[in-house]
Amino acid sequence: MKASDVMTRRVVTVGPDTPIQTAIRVMLQHKVSGLPVVDADGAVVGVVTEGDFLRRVETGTQRQRMRWLEFLIGPGRMAAEYADTHGRKVADVMTPEPQTVTENTSLTHIVEVMERKRIKRLPVVRDGKLVGIVSRANLLHAVADLSAQAAAPTASDSSIRDQIMAELSRETWAPVAMVNVTVRDGIVDLWGTLIDERQRRAVCVAAENVPGVKAVRDHLVWEPTTSIGV
Repeated sequence: MKASDVMTRRVVTVGPDTPIQTAIRVMLQHKVSGLPVVDADGAVVGVVTEGDFLRRVETGTQRQRMRWLEFLIGPGRMAAEYADTHGRKVADVMTPEPQTVTENTSLTHIVEVMERKRIKRLPVVRDGKLVGIVSRANLLHAVADLSAQAAAPTASDSSIRDQIMAELSRETWAPVAMVNVTVRDGIVDLWGTLIDERQRRAVCVAAENVPGVKAVRDHLVWEPTTSIGV
């Protein structure tokens, strides 16, 4: 799947000259925690989020430091923090030049960027212009929709067992030679020995994900070894 499959196309935005009070009202009205900032041509120039309003002079939450520490930090950083806490326009508090993706960017890459950059949303651009946004909520909706579509069809017990064993065989962590699977009326029983207790949940998950499985019963036994795991 790619960005165009899950993105929100009608995006609420603000401009760099928008007063921060207006931006806050827009976020509250539309129940969003962040907004793309676009210029007059529709190009993304920044992103403003709830976090940008946490430390504000109006609420007395701006950072208070001892003079000697301010000296060590330096005038540049102190000036930037002053602009963040006292600024009146979105341009004063936004994150400039934000990370963006295109409509063809894979969801795998999007998730990697979100994790690496620790961000919750990514503007989607085409020829530099905003065409959508992908948020963590969009990814959750995609998971929910796909899970609903993958309703368990009827399957024979032998087919279910074959699929479980095939899935385990593809995974390097799976103790395939030490695990046996039996299936009766869609009920899966897992038998065998584990060398790491963490394998238990993974084996159960692999079985639960096979279409046609009604329930999974765990009879696996963990026998710790002297090997050092990670």
